[in-house]
Amino acid sequence: MTSPTFPTLSSPAGPVPADAPHWNRQRGSQMPSHRYLAPHDRVEVPLVDRQWPTRRLTAAPLWVPVDLRDGNQALAEPMDPARKRRFFELMIAMGYKEIEVGYPSASQTDYDFVRLLAETDLAPDDVTIVVFTAARRDLIERTVDSVRGIRNPVVIHVYTATAPTWRDVVLGRSRDELKDLILSAGRDVLDLAGGLPHVRFEFSPEVFNLTEPDYVLDVCDAMTALWDATPERPVILNLPATVEIATPNVYADQIEYMHRNLARRDGVILSVHPHNDRGTGIACAELAVLAGAQRVEGCIFGNGERTGNVDIATLALNLHAQGIDPMIDFSDIDEIRRTVEHCNGIDVHPRHPYVGDLVHTAFSGTHQDAIRKGFAEHRARAAADGVDERTQQWRVPYLPIDPADLGRTYDAVIRVNSQSGKGGIAYLLETGFGIELPRRLQIDFARRVQGRADAVGAELTADDLWELFTSAYLGDSGEGPTLEHYRVDDEGTAVIVRVNGLEHEHRTHGLGPVESLTAALAAAGVGVDVLSLHQTSVGSGADSEALTLVEYRDGDGIGWAAGTARSVLEASFAAVLRAAGR
Repeated sequence: MTSPTFPTLSSPAGPVPADAPHWNRQRGSQMPSHRYLAPHDRVEVPLVDRQWPTRRLTAAPLWVPVDLRDGNQALAEPMDPARKRRFFELMIAMGYKEIEVGYPSASQTDYDFVRLLAETDLAPDDVTIVVFTAARRDLIERTVDSVRGIRNPVVIHVYTATAPTWRDVVLGRSRDELKDLILSAGRDVLDLAGGLPHVRFEFSPEVFNLTEPDYVLDVCDAMTALWDATPERPVILNLPATVEIATPNVYADQIEYMHRNLARRDGVILSVHPHNDRGTGIACAELAVLAGAQRVEGCIFGNGERTGNVDIATLALNLHAQGIDPMIDFSDIDEIRRTVEHCNGIDVHPRHPYVGDLVHTAFSGTHQDAIRKGFAEHRARAAADGVDERTQQWRVPYLPIDPADLGRTYDAVIRVNSQSGKGGIAYLLETGFGIELPRRLQIDFARRVQGRADAVGAELTADDLWELFTSAYLGDSGEGPTLEHYRVDDEGTAVIVRVNGLEHEHRTHGLGPVESLTAALAAAGVGVDVLSLHQTSVGSGADSEALTLVEYRDGDGIGWAAGTARSVLEASFAAVLRAAGR
């Protein structure tokens, strides 16, 4: 039999024939897609022997958070000085060594914040301060004035849009005219700041990804020549995907083309600044690093114009999940999130990678079962190897990294709703109350839990589960039998039970306690067929109570009952009597 051929993105199959199988038919949209150009019709990258696909990420790039400038410009209510300072202090605490702090020529608040850094010791000596400016002399002058007196290393970052649409529609300049404008700004920077100690330069051809490769290469080489880029005083060339328009591999090709063709490459720090218009900013940044980028600009949680800048937290923790030190400290992710939310006034989505409230949470029964088993196996391997669980190699299904690495507990890893299964329910009872349920009781209890979850239409907590468990298996059996006396002597075991108000004494020989009790009940007319008995406890330590779980035959079916007491024997008696009472 011949297998069907499926269309692929790289090999379009053309229109679907009318007689195609139903699974291969598509309705077609009413959207005017023909109005938009494909990426290869806008920019053709002259790269045929690309090398980035065979490379691997082995180390973190230099991260440069731009939350205080680019991210701040994207806020409906930009940060006031207090929030800006709090955000800066957070980034210092996390270990960032280069921070873009503002656009001092465009905002008095930004100018004042740069002056604060110049006049205080808020920035540690090893942190590089980046300031941003458009390519205009008066704006460059204001920017240079803002950094005078700063003892830290400083980068003056100049940008100009270079793509054809921007040249034609926004700037009204030809290629040559725009190059002259950019070089003029470069000379202004050199004239005004070239003699300042600890100052280096950065140039961004804005909308690099929509600019002709030969043109952007020519402009960048002209700037590095003007600024005399050397390994001792490197120039940063920052290549933004200002508006995403292509698949990430196209951006990687563009970066590799620049990486392999730039003049003075050893005097250049190649940087990228991806945006997220197509939802692929993360992939663009990762592939760009494979293609030769050494530095990544972005925002901690991806805030930025339109759909945002690239998300540094996700990029860094992706490396962490591959065994690579991200060089930034995310070990208290919730405190980082609270600070960023406060400063930006934007809540982080609950499904945001790594940091969202629900990213380490499983509601699905199959996921919960796998996670529970993974935790158990992880603990067992650590014990067998004689190592601490926190140093043991992580291999827990559905959890790409250990939540504890980010300062989170396991309390919210498994949560129960109507979609949950027996494994998740058992996990919550075990972690919340120390109770270990046998598998068949897990199945029985899961049916009750799902019935309750469906009825209330909401998530059930560990306390809710314990309340339901108590009601189902520890609830009052009414006027059931009671144990009045139990004694073991040389003549055997004497048992006195009360049934329907009357006492019945029964003596057994050679039977265990539970068997003696069931025999006494049978002799009094109350038969209970105990199939299995399981011992566990409620809680841990000296204050814990014994919990006995009894599986018994109930007519043609199976029932469960439980008993608690300070001793295992008394808990077992209580469970058997409760089963008999039912």
